[in-house]
Amino acid sequence: MILEKINNFIWGNGLVFLLLVTGLILTFKLKFIQFQLPFLLIKHGKSGNNQGLSQFKTVCMSLGTAMGTGNIAGVSSAIAIGGAGAVFWMWISAFLGMATVYWENILSARYSDNELKGPMAYLTKCLGSPLMALFFAIFCVCTSLGMGSMAQISVFADAFGQCINFSRPIMAAAVFAVVLIVVRGGGQRIGTAAQFLLPLASVAYTVACIGVIALNIRHIPHIFGEIFSEAFNFKSAVGGGIGAAISTGIRRGLFSNEAGLGSSPILHSAADSSSSETQGLWSMFEVFFDTIICCTLTALTVLCGSENFSPAAAISAVLGEFSDTFITAELGIFSFCTVIGWYFCGMTAFNHIFKGRFTEYFALVYAALAACGALFSAESVWILSDIFNGLMAFVNISGIIIIIIFNKCNSFIPNA
Repeated sequence: MILEKINNFIWGNGLVFLLLVTGLILTFKLKFIQFQLPFLLIKHGKSGNNQGLSQFKTVCMSLGTAMGTGNIAGVSSAIAIGGAGAVFWMWISAFLGMATVYWENILSARYSDNELKGPMAYLTKCLGSPLMALFFAIFCVCTSLGMGSMAQISVFADAFGQCINFSRPIMAAAVFAVVLIVVRGGGQRIGTAAQFLLPLASVAYTVACIGVIALNIRHIPHIFGEIFSEAFNFKSAVGGGIGAAISTGIRRGLFSNEAGLGSSPILHSAADSSSSETQGLWSMFEVFFDTIICCTLTALTVLCGSENFSPAAAISAVLGEFSDTFITAELGIFSFCTVIGWYFCGMTAFNHIFKGRFTEYFALVYAALAACGALFSAESVWILSDIFNGLMAFVNISGIIIIIIFNKCNSFIPNA
């Protein structure tokens, strides 16, 4: 299939290498700032008094775009494809991604204004390339309409259909109405919805996973042994070898935490604090929480509690027959938070392309495509989303590397 070939080409060794090297360079440039995160958050993590979203709403909205189906279904499929070793490479992508996301948010906070936000701001002002900013915006809009809306609802609808018979047209109508109502309220309403839904869903999911892990605590040392051993041997994946573990782990890590993708700087540009340190540090925390905490919980749960890497089958050990309903509800909340968060990203990029024109139509199109996800399976949409994810990352990371090479900005290291 042509789309699969394009996807494999974009997500070949080149982009994976680019993401890893960028994160590694920034890790050294920022003097391993990942290890300083708790202390720096205490000192610099307080919000300012500027107009905009509260810092907590911004963090929830940003986490909402990341904590979609990738934290549950994505981790399970990564293990199925790349073996337990893929989890190790998800950790690596998250650790290095923390440095990358810090840097891109610092750049965004320093160069964003009322007209230019996120990567569009620093690609235009710092790098001096409005063309790269335009390409990034186009890829961002495409990603938001595919992975951000339709694909998320499609996964939830498929899971919902396994629990109960329902009318897909009725679900589509409900999705259209709810999404449109929320996104029409702008960043404040999106942030409020994420602030209410995400913490509840995260706590419930964490408790359920910890319950499964506690029941299988004697297997945990062996599972960690598998994760580390399979990360470096040729038994790490069926037919794919170590390359499958690395590629799958890195791709799923990026898909989950979105470090280097460019979406986080857009979301943090809405915060009430223009402090670059504040936005950079909280974005690092989001990557840590999303991948190191939540994705690891999913990985340990399915590895110790399910032979076919099914989260619902693993959680049935603590929830019994309600496990399918629970996982479906979690997928629904995470998916919805992703949908409304990605609307903000897509709308910001859309405004950049059309200079504030036709904005009233974007919400309608976005909600309509989200509703379409309830009507049919979106396998091709997932492939297209992977493609545009990769193109977004390529443009954003390329711009960041050029900025680093020409030393256009200072080191951005806050004092601990």
